[in-house]
Amino acid sequence: MRATDHSLTEIARAIGGRVCGDGALRVTGAAEPAQAGPAQLALAMDPKYAPGLAQGQARAAVLWDGADWQGMGLAGAILIDRPRLAMSGLTRVFDPGPAIAPGIHPAAIVDPAAFIGPGAAIGPFVTIGADVVIGPGARIAAHASIAEGARIGSDALILQGARIGARVAIGDRFICQPGAVIGSDGFSFVTEQKSGVEEIRETLGERGAVTAQPWLRIHSLGTVEIGDDVEVGANCAIDRGTVRATRIGDGTKLDNLVHVGHNVQVGRDCLLCGQVGIAGSARIGDRVVLGGQCGVSDNIFVGDDVIAGGATKIFTNAPAGRVLLGSPALKMESHVEAWKNIRRLGRLFAQVAELKEAVTKLGQKG
Repeated sequence: MRATDHSLTEIARAIGGRVCGDGALRVTGAAEPAQAGPAQLALAMDPKYAPGLAQGQARAAVLWDGADWQGMGLAGAILIDRPRLAMSGLTRVFDPGPAIAPGIHPAAIVDPAAFIGPGAAIGPFVTIGADVVIGPGARIAAHASIAEGARIGSDALILQGARIGARVAIGDRFICQPGAVIGSDGFSFVTEQKSGVEEIRETLGERGAVTAQPWLRIHSLGTVEIGDDVEVGANCAIDRGTVRATRIGDGTKLDNLVHVGHNVQVGRDCLLCGQVGIAGSARIGDRVVLGGQCGVSDNIFVGDDVIAGGATKIFTNAPAGRVLLGSPALKMESHVEAWKNIRRLGRLFAQVAELKEAVTKLGQKG
């Protein structure tokens, strides 16, 4: 890994902190307090982590506002208000990024009709198809593939083994983790006669005669359009639209193993956590947060600013601002109350049995 070397003053400027002590003191990385060496910056942003400083060898630390850094025996410190916000700047300072040499690696295959912007870095075994446009400063790591007609914005980072499909359009400052597939075909099939799935949807469970018939493929003619500042996690799959494009709005972040189905529209600044699945033609508003393993049914709308806890299953439209939990999704307070009642069922059944027995005895006496 490439070494980094920064002064406390430089780091404080990057994270919005206040330097105390020796601001010229330089560190090469960050570590937890007990494991920090003399050239590392200890991260003790909460008082509960302070005891670890005595176990490590750090000369400098990032501490909570008001901490007695001198009493901890430090030569310098950076005091901060919001630890998690500070981590954003701190990790950016020390992250060297992937080692992708500037220019086009001799082992890469780039179609003569592709355009590679100035300052781009193309790693070994990358394949870039005809009429692809790669923006300035983009970095593409080994074994990634960019299919014909795709457009990648400036300063993009596409990591190992990612697959960008034909005619996909991606904005600036895009980050794609290894193994993601953007622009795969949608999962769309139809039968010559009405299928059992269509019948059940109409009748809510009633089925007529079952007819054996094959599934016929509906091809995906659309593409995928992704805005600026979007991040896509490892092994995500974003399907192209059937006719119109599947769209991901500016600033949205997808965790590992997220699946976005064909024709889905996702708004701006959303967070889709690991193993979220969004079925075809669903619409997701702006600033929506879906916890891990959430599911969204096809053809429904999830309004702006909805937050859904982990494993929530959203089967019907969700109003803007709603906080959801459970399967099927309920307002969080309703879900919590329902589970309180479920936990009381055993006691309730016992009470009903006692009442039944008492009533029976009264009847026998009468």
